[in-house]
Amino acid sequence: MKYQSRRKALVLLADGTIFYGKAVGNREGTAFGEVCFNTGMTGYQEIFTDPSYFGQLMVTTNAHIGNYGTVTDEVESDSIKISGLICRNFSYDYSRPSADASLLEFLDANNLFAISDVDTRALVGYIRDNGAMNAVISTDVENIGLLKKQLAEVPSMEGLELASKVSTSKPYYYGDDKAPYKISALDIGIKKNILRNLAKRGAYIKVFPYNATFDEMTAWGPDAYFISNGPGDPEPLSDAIETAKKIIAQDKPLFGICLGHQVIALANGISTYKMHNGHRGINHPVMNLLTGKGEITSQNHGFAINRKETEEHPSLEITHVHLNDKTVAGMRMKNKDVFSVQYHPEASPGPHDAEYLFDEFFELIRKTSTNSISV
Repeated sequence: MKYQSRRKALVLLADGTIFYGKAVGNREGTAFGEVCFNTGMTGYQEIFTDPSYFGQLMVTTNAHIGNYGTVTDEVESDSIKISGLICRNFSYDYSRPSADASLLEFLDANNLFAISDVDTRALVGYIRDNGAMNAVISTDVENIGLLKKQLAEVPSMEGLELASKVSTSKPYYYGDDKAPYKISALDIGIKKNILRNLAKRGAYIKVFPYNATFDEMTAWGPDAYFISNGPGDPEPLSDAIETAKKIIAQDKPLFGICLGHQVIALANGISTYKMHNGHRGINHPVMNLLTGKGEITSQNHGFAINRKETEEHPSLEITHVHLNDKTVAGMRMKNKDVFSVQYHPEASPGPHDAEYLFDEFFELIRKTSTNSISV
């Protein structure tokens, strides 16, 4: 095995609890963030590059990470977005013929610090009981006092606006410019596979920065609007919330995923809250209340919308419910072509049970579009 004499490392939680491990690749390093865990058995490359994970230390519950290497195209953004990796067994070698690099090479290329040999079962159990919290991973195991002081200065995820850290800085286009429909997408942390799913169904997409105004998104003459997933607390996104209000008032199709779902809720006066742990994995059960069918879904969120307020809202209807904790997993407006879900129908990684939501979005577009396309 490579790197047998690796540096000692630790995970220091905000409450002072410590878990020990070793540095991956024998690197020195320190990384801060909110510690969270993902229960997926595969898809680590997509998870690490998902903008929704920005600012988080990722604990992988699968015991073996890196065994199938990495592939250049299997990314959800232009770089790794997690702030650090915590795992049990790190595979320095890989066996997948189509892989073009090892996970270590991928992490090194993105300058990401990782530690392994951690008792992740115990760590995840502790987080489940005590909730998500800030943490630090480091090889500076002799200076715990200093690490505690530095960790105390890391802001809480609650109230933290992070969309600006991952959004595009200027508008760009995606897809075939001869496609029949145009969609204006608000990028507050968008995944590439969302754009792929929109484009393959006949959309030419113009992607706008997180703080784009309604006028900017409308000037292009879109047939519909989309608000993406993303990291952080939704409540500080005042620009996005205001834009969503105006999109809703215009009465064109609007679809929101995850953070976009929360923004649409806030635009309707529904409050959000930080969850004890959040949902992160590719096997979360959801019930579609409109069809009575169950779905296995890919999820990644640490905030949720208030169910009681949604149930009592005269213009909203809950369409999907998470079967583990009964949180709102989807909703729609009764008098508008507006709907959203608190999970990832584009998956990547994960099951494709919920891809029909993109089809439903395009059905709304076909009913309301003039089919014009001018750039």
